[in-house]
Amino acid sequence: MSAADPSRPAVSFPEALSSREQWLEPFGWYREMRADSPVRYDADRELWDVFRYDDVKYVLDNDGLFSADPATAGFGEEIADSEGEPPPVFDTMLFADPPEHDRLRGVVAEFFSPRAINEQADRIRGLTERYLDDLNDEFDLVSELAYPMPVDVIAEMLGVPTDDRAMFKRWSDTLIERPEATTEAEMESFQQRQRETQREMSEYFSSLIETRRADPQDDLITAIIDAEVDGHRLSEREMVGFCTLLLVAGNITTTNLITNAMRCFTSRSGLFDEFRSGETELSTAIEEALRYRSPVQALFRVTTEPIDLGGREIPAGEGVVAWLGSANRDERMFDRPDEFVPDRQPNQHLSFGYGTHYCLGAPLARLEAKIALESLLERFETIEPVETDLRPIRSSFIYGVEKYPLRIR
Repeated sequence: MSAADPSRPAVSFPEALSSREQWLEPFGWYREMRADSPVRYDADRELWDVFRYDDVKYVLDNDGLFSADPATAGFGEEIADSEGEPPPVFDTMLFADPPEHDRLRGVVAEFFSPRAINEQADRIRGLTERYLDDLNDEFDLVSELAYPMPVDVIAEMLGVPTDDRAMFKRWSDTLIERPEATTEAEMESFQQRQRETQREMSEYFSSLIETRRADPQDDLITAIIDAEVDGHRLSEREMVGFCTLLLVAGNITTTNLITNAMRCFTSRSGLFDEFRSGETELSTAIEEALRYRSPVQALFRVTTEPIDLGGREIPAGEGVVAWLGSANRDERMFDRPDEFVPDRQPNQHLSFGYGTHYCLGAPLARLEAKIALESLLERFETIEPVETDLRPIRSSFIYGVEKYPLRIR
């Protein structure tokens, strides 16, 4: 397969989900694909799509057959810099295969262990309460809590100023943005925004890294500077990539987990009373929200050799999109898959991935979501959505809404 053609519109997004209305509720299309085309080739995108639970899990659990490095098939070249280098984030564990993945993950794994994350609980609760203090009777959950709280948490862990959170949001939104171009000029404009954002982030983190070298602190940036992988310190590019990944991944998933969970909760009458009485466990309902409206709908891999999957022969070097959002609604795995069941157990969803690349930040995302939602329930007797037209965020793989207005009492 050739590298992705930068002049082709929607290079990574299927035509069936090209409108915002379709991306707001993609689950009917997933159901059709699981039934009729569980493994299919999309000639327009030059990508393979995988929809059923067992097949998605197989893709994620076989690093030797499905590489996480998009550069192995030329993907990412369209947003390379003037010297042909892909963004620094491509040099992180997210896009690395074992054993390199394991060595890079080890640099920051201690900071994201369940023990280390639980030690953050009081600080997360304090941040949440401060944001709740500022709420009006009607407010936007996304901009007034679900985004600023987790970005403050990861910014403090990294050691970057939380006052820069508006800039962090602009960067995050740009990096996850999906192309909606219909002409070559529009696609070039999209790619230029991506390159410019990467340049800004590289300059920002390079400056902070230089500051930390002169004045080390008890933070993630200092740990990244001091880390050794196979006896060698990380390069400047690798350190910038690490900071970029942690900042963006550290807020995007949690923001949409909190918002998607609240969408689920407010759709079920009486659920908040069940939480307060203990009839339904909030943590269990959060897991169901992760399954039902997964913040990450898809992950990308590249085949390293010819693979037979779901009765289809996928050649080597092909891009494969594993649809987590579809796997989590697979009727072969879940009873009543298109129903939000807040006390569902067991619940073996794939929302944080599976295998080697299982999300490092999953414990942090779960804790932040639990504290944010628990604090809202404790503080306010009534929480209800304000009638509005929801707009999905502009992304090919992250699932959420731009705003979710709520009324509280």
